[in-house]
Amino acid sequence: MTAAPQGEWHRPGPTTEQRRNDLWLGLGMTGLALVSLTLARSTGAFLLGPPPSGPEQLFWTVAVTVPLIWRRRWPAATLLVVAVMFIAAQARSAPETQFSPWALFCAIYTIGAWGQDRQLSRRLRVGVIATMFAWLGVYYAVMIDHIPADAFAGAVGPVPPVLAAMVTGVLLNVLVFGFAYFFGETAWVAARREHELRTQAEDLRRSQAEARERAVLGERVRIARELHDVVAHHVSVMGVQASACRRVFDRDPGKARTALTAIEQSARTAVDELRRMLGVLRTTAGTDAPPPTAGGLERIDELVERARAAGLTTTLGVYGDAVTLPASVSQAAYRVTQEAVTNTLKHAGANLLDVRVRYLAREVEVDVTDDGRGGGRTDTVGLGLIGMRERVGAHDGDLEAGPRAGGGWRVRARFPLAAPVTPQPKPSDRQQAAAAAGSSA
Repeated sequence: MTAAPQGEWHRPGPTTEQRRNDLWLGLGMTGLALVSLTLARSTGAFLLGPPPSGPEQLFWTVAVTVPLIWRRRWPAATLLVVAVMFIAAQARSAPETQFSPWALFCAIYTIGAWGQDRQLSRRLRVGVIATMFAWLGVYYAVMIDHIPADAFAGAVGPVPPVLAAMVTGVLLNVLVFGFAYFFGETAWVAARREHELRTQAEDLRRSQAEARERAVLGERVRIARELHDVVAHHVSVMGVQASACRRVFDRDPGKARTALTAIEQSARTAVDELRRMLGVLRTTAGTDAPPPTAGGLERIDELVERARAAGLTTTLGVYGDAVTLPASVSQAAYRVTQEAVTNTLKHAGANLLDVRVRYLAREVEVDVTDDGRGGGRTDTVGLGLIGMRERVGAHDGDLEAGPRAGGGWRVRARFPLAAPVTPQPKPSDRQQAAAAAGSSA
């Protein structure tokens, strides 16, 4: 991710709202300047000398401040007009001297903050500031001979009063123009950095989206490989059963009928698994991901044992009558449980782990909970959660993953079963021992 170089970026023009604000600013500044002019005329404080006629005073006051209405739309033109009108007004001894300098300050700031051509912007600012100091020098040279003899009657400092007045004026102008230049440049740099941050944020969002897409594709290919193994198994079984049926077809029709029934069931299962595999692969590209290790719910006790060996207090519960699951469903349920247990070990900081398998009438459910830091794993962009969703979604199931109300984290996945399945034999001695050990831990 690279930000646009300074010379290549152009600040977007002002929005409608910003133009509206400029209109109000220009009108407000003009109104205040007219008030200042009225007060100056009322007090007779004509600092620049005898003033021109009343209409001319109004003209110069308005001419210096009104151009601020277009300051962000045409910053260069606004600066030139304000600067020329400001010098002309002072040359004509216009009495308004309070808000006219601020109009010039605003124009210098604006071209620094909004000027599209940075080189032109710097040249104009330096040129206008230099012209203002030249004009100040001319003003001092002209006015020095018109200073009344008693103008500095109360002066007591070590510096000659005329020199002190000139230095004070120069320092004040250096401060005003310096701040106008500095703040304008700072505003432009801030806008450029904001643009760079937005660009980087967009690049980051795009990168994250691509990473999620790659993770989804890789997970779908791994799921499809597992389903491929299941389909290949069923097809192989169908071939063996067909061969057996052919051999006993004439002498033992009963065995042949049994073999044909098994072939029919295997074919339906294979077609169902093939449909799932094609659905998973519908939007999948190639990947070099390694094939996963085979596993099903019959190995879930091994996951619990590994978690117990890692120091967790674990429990394993199997509820309902265990049934023979389709191989793909068993593998998907095992993978979801494996990912949930792995996340608990890696990220949760948990002490307790509870794994439950529920065999319901038309679905099988795996439920993994812990007492760890549930709030630390709410990032739905995690690749593990993507894999869980893909596996559950491939079987038209439902996945719940998130913090529990009482603390900890919960992952629960439900896998629908297409038709009632036959009960399994009772759990093996090893599974019973693992469950008993977990309950007593």
